[in-house]
Amino acid sequence: MMEITFFVYEYPPYIVGGLGTYAEYLTRWLVRMGHDVTVFSMHAKNAPTRDVYMGVEVHRPIVENINISLLLPMFIPEEIQRWSEEGRKFFGDVFLYNVLSASKLVNDLVRNESRKVDLIASHDWLGSIGGILSSRGLNKPLVFHVHSTEQGRTGDGSETIKRLERLAAEHASRIITVSYAMRDHLISLGYDEKKIHVVYNGVDSEKYDPGRISPEDVSNVRKSISINEDEYMILFIGRLTWIKGADTLILAMPEILSRVPKAKLVIVGVGEQEELLRDNIQRLRLKDKVILKNEFIPEDLRIKYYAAADVCVFPSKYEPFGIVCTEAMSMGKPVVVGARGVSGMREQVIPSGPNQCGFHINPYDPSDIAKFVITLLQDEDLRRRCGLNARKRVLDEFAWKNVAENTVRVYEEALRQ
Repeated sequence: MMEITFFVYEYPPYIVGGLGTYAEYLTRWLVRMGHDVTVFSMHAKNAPTRDVYMGVEVHRPIVENINISLLLPMFIPEEIQRWSEEGRKFFGDVFLYNVLSASKLVNDLVRNESRKVDLIASHDWLGSIGGILSSRGLNKPLVFHVHSTEQGRTGDGSETIKRLERLAAEHASRIITVSYAMRDHLISLGYDEKKIHVVYNGVDSEKYDPGRISPEDVSNVRKSISINEDEYMILFIGRLTWIKGADTLILAMPEILSRVPKAKLVIVGVGEQEELLRDNIQRLRLKDKVILKNEFIPEDLRIKYYAAADVCVFPSKYEPFGIVCTEAMSMGKPVVVGARGVSGMREQVIPSGPNQCGFHINPYDPSDIAKFVITLLQDEDLRRRCGLNARKRVLDEFAWKNVAENTVRVYEEALRQ
């Protein structure tokens, strides 16, 4: 049994994206396997500063009433000082959360409460500072989980954040990343190849199970978004940012409609592209054919959206893993995914042969997207076969039990070293 400490920016009840879901399920499975897990995460709203969630001890130091952004020029590179006030406040909060968490672990839990720590795991740059400080303070191995990189998230991005990522990788005994595409990306950036291990993300296949959604639920969802029984529903779920490709998907719709007039596109998500997407819909005269749901929908409703869809399309230009793809596959849906550059979805989706789950596309090319969406919409048998294969592939490859077991093997290797 290992005593494992996690530094992860988001953890229930504070979840803003896939990282929080990942941390929730992985830690839950590690506990189920007999390991002891302590999590340090950002505080939010009225969450307790210390509690137990699903068998995991969680600490959330409060940073809300301490704004250190005014002091950043004393110890933070000049680049951060040029950020917006909101950006400086965010960086300051992250910095403070990490330092307070590391101090609590080293000086309170270990020194005063005689807690044992075998290994420290930090997730992305957001948890890197706490991981490094605690690892050095306790002389325990650090495993650095890289879910994405600054270069991939923002292009050129922040030199400070890139240095933090590199520093954590250099200090870590092992690096875990989420796909072979990300492994190659890290190696291209100069990360130590010998340290890097690939462990795919997972999905709760019992929760994301098409058998749990009734035909009545499907019908109600489709009615609620004005999709008739004889129409086809194309579904996109994700942040409305350039790298996710919702804008290119809208540009593909005129060609899709020329071959499948009864198709409708449903886009679920929020982001800086909301206005651009509305403008494109109006310019292309797609008002009755593209439905925008600019909101975070609860998970139970998201599952019903997957169930109601005929085809799910995720034309991402940069996607280290792509949990929405795994969720759609778990719901037995054929998927069309971006497969250029860093694409973990390319590894999830088998694009041909007896185990085909869907298609790979060039996410920069609306015609390529349209071609394969049309192919699926016009072939009901192909949609059915791809959906069945997708569900089977999730059960075989992306169960959380597999994720936890593979992660533990890397942790044990780090301990042996």
